[in-house]
Amino acid sequence: MLGYIDSGIEGAVTMRVIAGKYRGRTLRSLRGMDIRPTSDRLRETLFNVLTAGNPEALQGTVWLDLFAGTGAVGIEALSRGAKQVYFGETSPAAVKLIEQNLQRLGINEGYKIQRDDVSGILWRLKRQHVAVDVAFLDPPYRMENAYKETLTALAESSPVWAMTLVVAEHDKKFDPGAEFGALRRIRLLVQGDSALSFYRIGGQPDLTK
Repeated sequence: MLGYIDSGIEGAVTMRVIAGKYRGRTLRSLRGMDIRPTSDRLRETLFNVLTAGNPEALQGTVWLDLFAGTGAVGIEALSRGAKQVYFGETSPAAVKLIEQNLQRLGINEGYKIQRDDVSGILWRLKRQHVAVDVAFLDPPYRMENAYKETLTALAESSPVWAMTLVVAEHDKKFDPGAEFGALRRIRLLVQGDSALSFYRIGGQPDLTK
């Protein structure tokens, strides 16, 4: 993937935090795990869209990072001022990797790692009356059914509300779908072999993009 740096450790790959408090600091991934981290370039594109030139745009926001893998997207959000990030991941190895990456940066607050499936995480957030500003999902590209299941669950969950932006990373050759109940795609952005689909409750497509 673009932007990866060989760390010199066998099986290890590192990425960098792009901007904010932890700018330039390295994050670790592992070859051979069922993890395909969001590339530095695509992550930069995502955050450029979200901030729209305002570096303070994400201050105080609440994030849900599903299929979190290395935790790179949620950590980038924390670096840029997010108040709280909920990392969702079922793999014990990935959970350990997220913990290690957070520790490497000295981040010890403003996050929770939820080792559960999507329905369990959303149930817990509902009970805690959490409202999410950004929900990001990045299943392994081969798990095409996970997109429909996750986007449907998000559309039906109270943590996702009118102002929540839901973003799905996917292979550019795969369309996860344009509408899931009231959750509708408003933008599709393609970069290299990957794409980002942006959704909002009651959203209308941006025909200029």
